[in-house]
Amino acid sequence: MTQEHLVMGVDIGGTGIKAAVVDVVHGTVVSERIRIITPRPARPRPVYKVIRELQRRLGWQGAVGCGFPGLVKGGLVHRAPNLDPAWNGHDLVQDLQRWLGTEKVGVGNDADAAGLAEMKFGAGRGRGGTVVMVTLGTGIGCAMFREGVLIPDTELGHIEINGQDAEEGASNAARERHGWNWRKWGRKVDRYLERLQYYLGVDLFIVGGGACKKWDKFSSALTTVSVPVVPAHMENLAGIVGAALWIPQQAMQVSQEPAPNKPAP
Repeated sequence: MTQEHLVMGVDIGGTGIKAAVVDVVHGTVVSERIRIITPRPARPRPVYKVIRELQRRLGWQGAVGCGFPGLVKGGLVHRAPNLDPAWNGHDLVQDLQRWLGTEKVGVGNDADAAGLAEMKFGAGRGRGGTVVMVTLGTGIGCAMFREGVLIPDTELGHIEINGQDAEEGASNAARERHGWNWRKWGRKVDRYLERLQYYLGVDLFIVGGGACKKWDKFSSALTTVSVPVVPAHMENLAGIVGAALWIPQQAMQVSQEPAPNKPAP
C-alpha cells in the first residue's frame, strides 16, 4: 500500500503508542490498529524503536504522520511533559525520517491532530464559530478552531483553576489516581469547560480521549457550560487519523505561503 492517499498515523501517548494505516481522503482506518505500551522512561530512542516496530508489523513503507504529546515547532520538540525532558531539542521530523526510512514525515501536537480529524470527519464537521476539542487522558489536550481553521499549539489543559493546574483535577488520570466516581469527576470537567467557555467564547466543545467511551457516566454532570458539549465521533481513532492528516495539512500550509516577489524587469 503506497498510494498517495494512504498514510501511517502514529499517536504517541503517555501510556500507549498506537498506529494504523489511514485513508486521509475518507478518514478511515484501512489496516489493523496496533498498540504498544509506551516505554519507561519514555525517552526518544525507546519510543522510536516502538514506532519502527509498529511500522514493521503494519508492513508499511510510505508516508508517516505523527501526533506528539508536546510542543513541536518546525519539527523541533520544545517540551514533552508526559514523556521525558530528554525530548527537548530533538528534531522529530529528521529522527523519524532516519528511523523509518522515509522522507515523507509530518508531525504536530497530538491534541491538534485529534481535533483535525474531528473537524474534518467527525463531530465538528461543517461547524463554524469557535470550536474546542478537549482530550481527557493522561493529561488534558486542547485543539482550538476558529471558522474551521486550527489555531495550533495551545496548552489550555494547564490553565489554573482555584490555584491548581487543570490537569490535576479534570484529566482522566486524575480521576483514576484519586478514585473519584464518574459524577464527581464530571463536575470537575464541567468547571474546567465553563472556564474555557468564559475565556474563549466557545460555541461548541468536543470531548475526546479514552474517557469519551464512558460519556453516559459523566455527561449528566456537565450542567454549568451553556454551549453544546458532544462526545468525539471517532473516539480513540481520532488521534491516529488526525496524525495521518499532518501530511496533507502541512503540504497545504506550504502551498498557501505567498510566493516571493519577483524582481522588477
